[in-house]
Amino acid sequence: MLERIKKCGMVPVVKLSDAAKAVPLARALLDGGVGVIEITFRTGAAPDAIAAIAGEVPGMLVGAGTVLTPEQLEVAQRAGARFIVSPGLDADIVQRARAHGLPVIPGAVTPTEICAALKLGLSVLKFFPAQVFGGTGALGALAAPFAGVEFIPTGGIDQNNAPDYWKLPRVLAVGGTWMAPGELIEAGDFDGIRRIAAEAARLRREAGR
Repeated sequence: MLERIKKCGMVPVVKLSDAAKAVPLARALLDGGVGVIEITFRTGAAPDAIAAIAGEVPGMLVGAGTVLTPEQLEVAQRAGARFIVSPGLDADIVQRARAHGLPVIPGAVTPTEICAALKLGLSVLKFFPAQVFGGTGALGALAAPFAGVEFIPTGGIDQNNAPDYWKLPRVLAVGGTWMAPGELIEAGDFDGIRRIAAEAARLRREAGR
């Protein structure tokens, strides 16, 4: 799963209030060249949205984001999530994900948090919220002492600064909401989302990823 995320280089972070929009959204992203999607557990529609994508869009790698408890992880796993993302490091979530054979990507923004993640056997972490915690400069400095650790920066990233993150050698992928804006999802403008996804894929290629 992590290799597929790395190959894509992008993780659209999506908050859905209507699970019926999950499949056309996933298809629009896939048509635009983005084969990964993270559905956040910030709404009650998340499990049904994940299940719909997992069942109807086999080419899309769907994961669950903003997973805060082992119980949410269980719901996400039953729905068909292929990876788990959490905003912070929680050993119980990591252990539960491992029991299900699911890759888990917790948030970490300090050396102490990275050390704790390493003790749990993790090597891919979410740098969140990226811009608030110093952006590319902070991430580059933070990654330097931890050989073998890769990051998915997320938070405050858009089409303007994403290329700067892609150019960092230890960035597995870049996450963000700009690839599937909430207002376009609500409006059902999936052609617009496809165009944004295609533009994001072009920027990634130009950045050498």
